[in-house]
Amino acid sequence: MSIVMVRNLVKEYPSFRLNSVTFSLEAGKITGFIGRNGAGKTTTIKSMLNLVHPDSGEIIFFNKSLNEYEAEIKKQIGYSTGTVNWYPRKKIRDIVEVTKCFYDTWDETAYQKYLRMFRLDENKTPLELSEGMKVKCNLLLALSHKAEILILDEPTSGLDPFSRDELLELFGELKKTGVAIFFSTHIISDIEKCADNIVYISGGNIVAAMSKPDFVTEFSMPGENLEQTFLRLERGAINE
Repeated sequence: MSIVMVRNLVKEYPSFRLNSVTFSLEAGKITGFIGRNGAGKTTTIKSMLNLVHPDSGEIIFFNKSLNEYEAEIKKQIGYSTGTVNWYPRKKIRDIVEVTKCFYDTWDETAYQKYLRMFRLDENKTPLELSEGMKVKCNLLLALSHKAEILILDEPTSGLDPFSRDELLELFGELKKTGVAIFFSTHIISDIEKCADNIVYISGGNIVAAMSKPDFVTEFSMPGENLEQTFLRLERGAINE
């Protein structure tokens, strides 16, 4: 069942255009959003969160328009758009105290679980964290309020291989509870490990939005892995 629908999303900048981006997300499915740097992944995700205002198009969560029900919808989603970059000199403990006030569904048990899993020190400030630990801090906040959808921009960026595997395993556990996960990445092996569906964007255009097996059937050559397929498609797009 589709719980998110992005329809004909357009956003134009002087040197870039997001062209009629359309796809949907299903409950209990992991969707990998792939594309090279500058393809439009972050613009799409920020538009889905109303952090960027598209020129046209429609974004629907739970059969409700984001424009009309933004506050209500955002209580049901967890999102991370990179590393923690607000209150850089505040302790994580203090940032959490502010954040939890915005969510009636804040789950302290979940918060403590992920705090231990990510090995974060509440008494540190974002300035004292590595880039990888900043990503984990942002994920901690996104995972701690019983979100039905997680929208994550490059969540594995900056993580060491062990931490990446840990996070992808966590995605699998969350999926079993019915949570929908939409994450952008340029690390194709992450898609291979955990994604059910793929949305592939190139030059601001959606090239494919389908299940991973259907993507492999339609685009992969015999003997190719997903990364090789993606590289071949991107080289073809550059040469056109």
